[in-house]
Amino acid sequence: MAPDPWFSTYDATCQIAQEIAEKIQQRNQYERRGEKVPKLTVTIRTLLQNLKEKIALLKDLLLRAVSTHQITQLEGDRRQNLLDDLVTRERLLLASFKNEGAEPDLIRSSLMSEEAKRGTPNPWLFEEPEETRGLGFDEIRQQQQKIIQEQDAGLDALSSIISRQKQMGQEIGNELDEQNEIIDDLANLVENTDEKLRTETRRVNLVERKSTSCGMIMVILLLLVAIVVVAVWPTNR
Repeated sequence: MAPDPWFSTYDATCQIAQEIAEKIQQRNQYERRGEKVPKLTVTIRTLLQNLKEKIALLKDLLLRAVSTHQITQLEGDRRQNLLDDLVTRERLLLASFKNEGAEPDLIRSSLMSEEAKRGTPNPWLFEEPEETRGLGFDEIRQQQQKIIQEQDAGLDALSSIISRQKQMGQEIGNELDEQNEIIDDLANLVENTDEKLRTETRRVNLVERKSTSCGMIMVILLLLVAIVVVAVWPTNR
Protein backbone atom coordinates (compact mmCIF):
# COMPACT_ATOMS: atom_id res chain seq x y z
CA MET A 1 0.00 0.00 0.00
CA ALA A 2 1.35 3.42 -0.95
CA PRO A 3 2.31 5.63 2.01
CA ASP A 4 -0.17 8.30 3.02
CA PRO A 5 1.15 11.66 1.68
CA TRP A 6 -0.06 13.43 4.83
CA PHE A 7 1.97 11.24 7.18
CA SER A 8 4.98 11.32 4.86
CA THR A 9 4.87 15.12 4.94
CA TYR A 10 4.30 15.08 8.69
CA ASP A 11 7.38 12.91 9.30
CA ALA A 12 9.50 15.18 7.09
CA THR A 13 8.19 18.26 8.94
CA CYS A 14 9.05 16.75 12.33
CA GLN A 15 12.57 16.06 11.10
CA ILE A 16 12.91 19.69 9.99
CA ALA A 17 11.73 20.89 13.42
CA GLN A 18 14.24 18.59 15.11
CA GLU A 19 17.02 19.86 12.85
CA ILE A 20 16.10 23.48 13.61
CA ALA A 21 16.25 22.78 17.35
CA GLU A 22 19.71 21.25 16.97
CA LYS A 23 20.93 24.15 14.82
CA ILE A 24 19.64 26.75 17.29
CA GLN A 25 21.32 24.96 20.15
CA GLN A 26 24.56 24.83 18.15
CA ARG A 27 24.29 28.54 17.30
CA ASN A 28 23.76 29.47 20.94
CA GLN A 29 26.84 27.48 21.95
CA TYR A 30 28.94 29.28 19.35
CA GLU A 31 27.62 32.67 20.47
CA ARG A 32 28.49 31.93 24.10
CA ARG A 33 32.06 31.27 22.99
CA GLY A 34 32.05 34.57 21.11
CA GLU A 35 32.14 32.99 17.66
CA LYS A 36 30.38 34.48 14.62
CA VAL A 37 27.53 32.42 13.21
CA PRO A 38 26.15 34.24 10.11
CA LYS A 39 26.12 31.12 7.93
CA LEU A 40 24.40 29.05 10.61
CA THR A 41 21.83 31.81 11.12
CA VAL A 42 20.98 31.81 7.41
CA THR A 43 20.60 28.03 7.53
CA ILE A 44 18.21 28.29 10.48
CA ARG A 45 16.15 30.97 8.72
CA THR A 46 15.87 28.74 5.63
CA LEU A 47 14.82 25.78 7.74
CA LEU A 48 12.21 27.86 9.57
CA GLN A 49 10.74 28.99 6.24
CA ASN A 50 10.71 25.39 5.06
CA LEU A 51 8.98 24.36 8.28
CA LYS A 52 6.33 27.03 7.76
CA GLU A 53 5.67 25.85 4.20
CA LYS A 54 5.45 22.21 5.28
CA ILE A 55 2.91 23.08 7.97
CA ALA A 56 0.84 25.02 5.42
CA LEU A 57 0.95 21.98 3.11
CA LEU A 58 -0.19 19.71 5.96
CA LYS A 59 -3.13 22.03 6.63
CA ASP A 60 -4.12 21.94 2.95
CA LEU A 61 -3.82 18.14 2.72
CA LEU A 62 -5.85 17.68 5.89
CA LEU A 63 -8.60 20.02 4.74
CA ARG A 64 -8.79 18.23 1.39
CA ALA A 65 -8.89 14.77 3.01
CA VAL A 66 -11.68 15.78 5.42
CA SER A 67 -13.79 17.63 2.83
CA THR A 68 -13.63 14.74 0.35
CA HIS A 69 -14.30 12.12 3.09
CA GLN A 70 -11.01 10.32 2.44
CA ILE A 71 -10.67 9.94 6.21
CA THR A 72 -13.16 9.75 9.07
CA GLN A 73 -13.90 12.63 11.40
CA LEU A 74 -12.07 10.80 14.20
CA GLU A 75 -8.91 10.51 12.08
CA GLY A 76 -9.31 14.15 11.03
CA ASP A 77 -9.36 15.24 14.69
CA ARG A 78 -6.31 13.10 15.40
CA ARG A 79 -4.33 14.65 12.56
CA GLN A 80 -5.46 18.13 13.59
CA ASN A 81 -4.01 17.53 17.05
CA LEU A 82 -0.72 16.47 15.50
CA LEU A 83 -0.79 19.58 13.31
CA ASP A 84 -1.50 21.83 16.31
CA ASP A 85 1.51 20.25 17.99
CA LEU A 86 3.70 21.22 15.05
CA VAL A 87 2.36 24.79 15.00
CA THR A 88 3.17 25.16 18.70
CA ARG A 89 6.63 23.73 18.13
CA GLU A 90 7.21 26.17 15.26
CA ARG A 91 6.33 29.15 17.48
CA LEU A 92 8.63 27.95 20.25
CA LEU A 93 11.50 27.39 17.83
CA LEU A 94 11.00 30.83 16.29
CA ALA A 95 11.00 32.43 19.72
CA SER A 96 14.15 30.51 20.65
CA PHE A 97 15.81 31.56 17.39
CA LYS A 98 15.10 35.21 18.24
CA ASN A 99 16.48 34.62 21.75
CA GLU A 100 12.99 35.28 23.13
CA GLY A 101 12.45 31.84 24.60
CA ALA A 102 14.13 28.93 26.32
CA GLU A 103 16.86 26.76 24.81
CA PRO A 104 15.48 24.16 22.36
CA ASP A 105 16.51 21.24 24.57
CA LEU A 106 14.67 22.85 27.51
CA ILE A 107 11.47 23.68 25.68
CA ARG A 108 9.80 20.32 26.08
CA SER A 109 10.72 19.78 29.73
CA SER A 110 9.66 23.30 30.68
CA LEU A 111 6.35 22.90 28.91
CA MET A 112 5.65 19.63 30.66
CA SER A 113 6.43 21.03 34.09
CA GLU A 114 4.49 24.26 33.60
CA GLU A 115 1.44 22.53 32.18
CA ALA A 116 1.52 19.99 34.97
CA LYS A 117 1.48 22.80 37.52
CA ARG A 118 -1.48 24.53 35.87
CA GLY A 119 -3.29 21.25 35.28
CA THR A 120 -3.94 22.15 31.63
CA PRO A 121 -3.32 19.95 28.57
CA ASN A 122 0.23 19.84 27.26
CA PRO A 123 0.38 20.69 23.54
CA TRP A 124 3.48 18.48 23.16
CA LEU A 125 1.61 15.43 24.40
CA PHE A 126 -1.02 13.71 22.32
CA GLU A 127 -3.28 11.10 23.86
CA GLU A 128 -4.41 8.74 21.16
CA PRO A 129 -7.89 7.22 21.27
CA GLU A 130 -8.34 3.59 22.23
CA GLU A 131 -9.14 2.65 18.62
CA THR A 132 -5.69 3.64 17.34
CA ARG A 133 -3.51 3.32 20.43
CA GLY A 134 -0.49 1.14 19.78
CA LEU A 135 -1.09 0.96 16.02
CA GLY A 136 1.41 1.97 13.34
CA PHE A 137 0.61 4.30 10.46
CA ASP A 138 -0.04 1.43 8.05
CA GLU A 139 -2.37 -0.26 10.53
CA ILE A 140 -4.21 3.00 11.16
CA ARG A 141 -4.62 3.56 7.42
CA GLN A 142 -5.96 0.03 7.00
CA GLN A 143 -8.39 0.65 9.86
CA GLN A 144 -9.55 3.90 8.30
CA GLN A 145 -9.93 2.24 4.90
CA LYS A 146 -12.06 -0.48 6.50
CA ILE A 147 -14.27 2.11 8.19
CA ILE A 148 -14.64 4.02 4.92
CA GLN A 149 -15.53 0.80 3.08
CA GLU A 150 -18.17 0.00 5.72
CA GLN A 151 -19.59 3.50 5.35
CA ASP A 152 -19.64 3.11 1.56
CA ALA A 153 -21.42 -0.24 1.91
CA GLY A 154 -23.99 1.37 4.19
CA LEU A 155 -24.51 4.20 1.71
CA ASP A 156 -24.92 1.68 -1.13
CA ALA A 157 -27.55 -0.22 0.87
CA LEU A 158 -29.36 3.01 1.68
CA SER A 159 -29.23 4.04 -1.98
CA SER A 160 -30.69 0.65 -2.98
CA ILE A 161 -33.54 1.04 -0.48
CA ILE A 162 -34.30 4.54 -1.72
CA SER A 163 -34.24 3.31 -5.32
CA ARG A 164 -36.71 0.53 -4.52
CA GLN A 165 -38.99 2.95 -2.70
CA LYS A 166 -38.86 5.30 -5.69
CA GLN A 167 -39.79 2.44 -8.02
CA MET A 168 -42.67 1.43 -5.72
CA GLY A 169 -43.86 5.03 -5.68
CA GLN A 170 -43.81 5.16 -9.47
CA GLU A 171 -45.74 1.86 -9.72
CA ILE A 172 -48.32 3.11 -7.21
CA GLY A 173 -48.63 6.33 -9.20
CA ASN A 174 -49.19 4.38 -12.43
CA GLU A 175 -51.79 2.19 -10.71
CA LEU A 176 -53.61 5.26 -9.43
CA ASP A 177 -53.64 6.72 -12.95
CA GLU A 178 -55.19 3.52 -14.31
CA GLN A 179 -57.78 3.44 -11.51
CA ASN A 180 -58.67 7.06 -12.21
CA GLU A 181 -59.19 6.23 -15.87
CA ILE A 182 -61.48 3.32 -14.94
CA ILE A 183 -63.45 5.57 -12.58
CA ASP A 184 -63.82 8.17 -15.33
CA ASP A 185 -65.11 5.49 -17.75
CA LEU A 186 -67.58 4.22 -15.15
CA ALA A 187 -68.80 7.74 -14.49
CA ASN A 188 -69.39 8.30 -18.21
CA LEU A 189 -71.19 4.93 -18.49
CA VAL A 190 -73.42 5.72 -15.51
CA GLU A 191 -74.23 9.14 -16.95
CA ASN A 192 -75.15 7.67 -20.34
CA THR A 193 -77.23 4.90 -18.71
CA ASP A 194 -79.05 7.43 -16.56
CA GLU A 195 -79.88 9.52 -19.62
CA LYS A 196 -81.23 6.45 -21.42
CA LEU A 197 -83.35 5.52 -18.40
CA ARG A 198 -84.85 9.01 -18.28
CA THR A 199 -85.64 8.81 -22.02
CA GLU A 200 -87.28 5.39 -21.70
CA THR A 201 -89.23 6.57 -18.65
CA ARG A 202 -90.65 9.47 -20.65
CA ARG A 203 -91.66 7.08 -23.42
CA VAL A 204 -93.36 4.69 -20.99
CA ASN A 205 -95.27 7.55 -19.41
CA LEU A 206 -96.39 8.73 -22.84
CA VAL A 207 -97.58 5.22 -23.77
CA GLU A 208 -99.41 4.92 -20.47
CA ARG A 209 -101.17 8.20 -21.08
CA LYS A 210 -102.16 7.11 -24.58
CA SER A 211 -103.35 3.73 -23.29
CA THR A 212 -105.42 5.41 -20.62
CA SER A 213 -107.03 7.71 -23.19
CA CYS A 214 -107.86 4.78 -25.52
CA GLY A 215 -109.36 2.81 -22.65
CA MET A 216 -111.65 5.68 -21.72
CA ILE A 217 -112.81 6.02 -25.32
CA MET A 218 -113.60 2.30 -25.53
CA VAL A 219 -115.56 2.46 -22.31
CA ILE A 220 -117.60 5.42 -23.59
CA LEU A 221 -118.30 3.64 -26.89
CA LEU A 222 -119.44 0.52 -25.10
CA LEU A 223 -121.73 2.60 -22.92
CA LEU A 224 -123.24 4.30 -25.99
CA VAL A 225 -123.79 0.94 -27.68
CA ALA A 226 -125.51 -0.36 -24.59
CA ILE A 227 -127.75 2.68 -24.43
CA VAL A 228 -128.71 2.27 -28.05
CA VAL A 229 -129.42 -1.41 -27.61
CA VAL A 230 -131.61 -0.76 -24.59
CA ALA A 231 -133.44 1.99 -26.37
CA VAL A 232 -134.11 -0.05 -29.48
CA TRP A 233 -134.86 -3.32 -27.80
CA PRO A 234 -138.51 -2.72 -26.71
CA THR A 235 -139.58 -1.45 -30.18
CA ASN A 236 -138.39 -4.53 -32.00
CA ARG A 237 -139.95 -6.68 -29.44
